[in-house]
Amino acid sequence: MAESLPADVTDVLEAVLNTDSPVHAALRRQVPHLSVRARCTCGCGTAYFELDTAKVAPAPADPGTVVAAEAQLVTEAGECPGEVLAFMEGGYLSWLEVCSWSDDIEVTLAAARHWLRPRS
Repeated sequence: MAESLPADVTDVLEAVLNTDSPVHAALRRQVPHLSVRARCTCGCGTAYFELDTAKVAPAPADPGTVVAAEAQLVTEAGECPGEVLAFMEGGYLSWLEVCSWSDDIEVTLAAARHWLRPRS
């Protein structure tokens, strides 16, 4: 059974899908209709989505597009321990992946959520 879309997933999707891109705008309209089908068991926070495609239109993207959005994570110390990638299939959001490049800094969806916030 699919789990509702948690706030951490919603926040990260909102951070990586900018409002200036027509593709990202279409993907943002899908977010309220997403649910989590599964999550990675390693604790990183990667989430795989379910979406009722009858409720939303696909994003106007090249059919070969897989990575819909990506953002590097930057810590307060200026280190870049990983990135977040939003994937789509056929114009629909399909999963959100949290990638770690560091053995020293734990990279999770919660950390990504914090590191993606605009700094003042």
